[in-house]
Amino acid sequence: MKEKLMEDLKWRGLLYQQTDEAGLEDLLNKEKISLYCGVDPTADSMHIGHIVPLLTLRRFQMHGHRPILLVGGATGMIGDPSGRSEERQLQTTEQIDRNVAGIKKQMEQIFDFDSENGAQMVNNNDWVGSMSVIEFLRDFGKLLGVNYMLAKDNVASRLDSGISFTEFSYMLIQGIDFNHLFNNYGCRVQIGGSDQWGNITTGLEVIRKTHEEEVKAFGITIPLVTKEDGTKFGKSAGGAVWLDAEKTSPYEFYQFWINTADADAVKYMKIFTFIEREEIEAFEITVQEEPHLRKAQLRLAEEMTRLIHGQEALDQAIRISKALFSGDLKTLTANEMKDAFKDVPSFEMAKEDKNIVDFIVDSGVSPSRRQAREDVTNGAISLNGERVTDTAYEVSAADRLDDAFTIVRRGKKNYKMVKFV
Repeated sequence: MKEKLMEDLKWRGLLYQQTDEAGLEDLLNKEKISLYCGVDPTADSMHIGHIVPLLTLRRFQMHGHRPILLVGGATGMIGDPSGRSEERQLQTTEQIDRNVAGIKKQMEQIFDFDSENGAQMVNNNDWVGSMSVIEFLRDFGKLLGVNYMLAKDNVASRLDSGISFTEFSYMLIQGIDFNHLFNNYGCRVQIGGSDQWGNITTGLEVIRKTHEEEVKAFGITIPLVTKEDGTKFGKSAGGAVWLDAEKTSPYEFYQFWINTADADAVKYMKIFTFIEREEIEAFEITVQEEPHLRKAQLRLAEEMTRLIHGQEALDQAIRISKALFSGDLKTLTANEMKDAFKDVPSFEMAKEDKNIVDFIVDSGVSPSRRQAREDVTNGAISLNGERVTDTAYEVSAADRLDDAFTIVRRGKKNYKMVKFV
């Protein structure tokens, strides 16, 4: 089972760098271990680009190992220079605390906390926050030479544009974290994104220099996930795809995965889902032989939405999608309509009764009164999923959902949201 884990990670394309591949394989074959991944609370939600190392950690848990989830209450106040060309904006303690709470909630959705090898959640502010400057410099600052730190990519890449001592010290603080977890939790492995290699190896150096006897700890990094065209993964037309339902609704989240390109569908299925290899290989065939059915995208969207938002939210996302595809909006609640049409063109209008012809001309749905009358009589106009065919129809409060908006459709797919002010 344990041997299969590393083979599975390789097959899924989840291994980029390892500090000692043979040593780690040997360790995993002999015992169940604790291993960790850290997330800095730079926002009150993670986005999908953050979760690949966490999902990889979850795979270890499914094979009997114990995950330690580190939320960086301390490192979040410093700022990781990795992958950045300029200094991060420092956040207040209150912001950090809010962010930590949001991220913890999302971790609880992904990991099992109750089983024999249940996940443990820690905050590095609990040991770094109480450390004095003198303690930091004497106990840890002496462990690393400046030349060693300058050679790390995450620092070297910033030397021309500039880096503060604050961010320069980040890798050492992360090294202190690994050392603390090694000493107090028996943590043997750190997992991170490919940009974390310098920080992870610094942790191994701190462990090596603070233990008299030879000890074994390991580091693994995960490749950066990209789209088939080489562009960065994790963005939609509206920006980052967040795990927080308030920032990216479950419907939008579901649609993001549904819209995955054929060339990326199986790749993302390997990286993001826990679907078994045999089933994924079957989907690979369907993508090649019947891509128009988009079976892989549908399964991918279902798995990811269920994982992050739960079955109820998935059911709602599917219901919205089916209603939009069929044009039968009557099955949707006002909130579901608002969610589904959040990004369609909108028009503001006063709350007053108005003839349907005037209504669709004033809102820009039809270009002229003549065309509007034609659209109505031809059955091309619907309000909230109800077709209107009478040019004498009065649009009134009864057509305002939540007394705030009306969804107008012209033809099959031309939607507009009329907001009432």
